[in-house]
Amino acid sequence: MTTVDFYFNAPDRLEVACRLAGKACAQKKRLLIFTPAAEVARRIDTMLWTWQQLSFIPHCHAHDPLAAQTPVLITTQASDPPECDVLLNLGDECPPFFERYARLLEIVGQDDADRGRGRSRFKYYKERGYAIGTHDLATRGA
Repeated sequence: MTTVDFYFNAPDRLEVACRLAGKACAQKKRLLIFTPAAEVARRIDTMLWTWQQLSFIPHCHAHDPLAAQTPVLITTQASDPPECDVLLNLGDECPPFFERYARLLEIVGQDDADRGRGRSRFKYYKERGYAIGTHDLATRGA
């Protein structure tokens, strides 16, 4: 069964996503970043190239020819998601395919609207019996 980890009180959701992608790479885990919003996909793609001056997180879009050899993938499509160890959700809703992954990462920002959407996702997973870990980014780093 999928384990779910919530990272909440994120000052910048995309920066936290970059940090988590870096951790996944360091642990030799393949990570799929899912966002249904094309603009968010574009922004996370750019940030993964530039968020730290002295490091690089190899990534590409899920349907790129190099996807099979790339540790971090980005997709906006819920249909036919690639196999990875970890799924990172940047969408507002629960990804319809999350149970295909051993681990799901959810990032919740500090604004009230994002917190409300995060609570809805948390409730959805909890009601279905998923093990949920929580990480308060206001008290410690990602």
